[in-house]
Amino acid sequence: MPDVSRSIIADAAAKVPAVTFGFWVIKIAATTLGETGGDTVTMTMNWGYLAGSALFAGVLVALVAAQIRAKRFHAFLYWATIIASTTFGTTMADFADRSLGIGYTGGTALLFSLLIGTLALWYKTEGSVDVGTVRMPRTEAFYWAAITFSQTLGTALGDWAADTGGLGYADGAAVFAAGIAVIAALYLWTKTSRVLLFWAAFILTRPLGATVGDFLDKPVAHGGLDLSRPLASAVLAVFIVACVLVLPQKAGQHPGER
Repeated sequence: MPDVSRSIIADAAAKVPAVTFGFWVIKIAATTLGETGGDTVTMTMNWGYLAGSALFAGVLVALVAAQIRAKRFHAFLYWATIIASTTFGTTMADFADRSLGIGYTGGTALLFSLLIGTLALWYKTEGSVDVGTVRMPRTEAFYWAAITFSQTLGTALGDWAADTGGLGYADGAAVFAAGIAVIAALYLWTKTSRVLLFWAAFILTRPLGATVGDFLDKPVAHGGLDLSRPLASAVLAVFIVACVLVLPQKAGQHPGER
């Protein structure tokens, strides 16, 4: 079968969106919503980190199950699952960092180990972490596990940079944005592994969203703008829905080795 025909069939079978500029716009907005939404439940509504994590874990499991059962790509289902993973990542990272008393450095190290362990097991089982087309249940399970750990790691990493690293929220966001720009340059002008660059960009967009979210809703005395968390979350949710409706959303392959 010609390569073009194989590509068309693979794209049609994929249950993830094609990675375009619009994909990254929505991803960054979703990670920012995850930060403000998670803080709304755990702080503004006073649920606490453990109860908030349990709530969002239940939502995430239900959405991942629906995503795996789906026969084709559904844009709103996919992005709802991403938002659930990033919101759970916010509350879980805060629980590990603060409630467990291991601090931002310990939380970042723990979550980095969990992410690397997940990718290593995925590689050992499948022979690659090249997502290709996410359509088989086992590959999807690895995919969503890696995404959830990367989202949780990103929250801890963003908090570490802003607090322990002394960057603050605005400078922290600028540093992570610069890191994403470097990845984009490597993608455009080098032959660096597309799989490696995809996962690096996916991980770095999370602390970018975390620091932007914290910048929006943290008190002015702590370097934020002290905006209403529920209001910021609602505005971000509307923006994401508009992007999903307006920006091209079609099934496609994630970057892989060709």
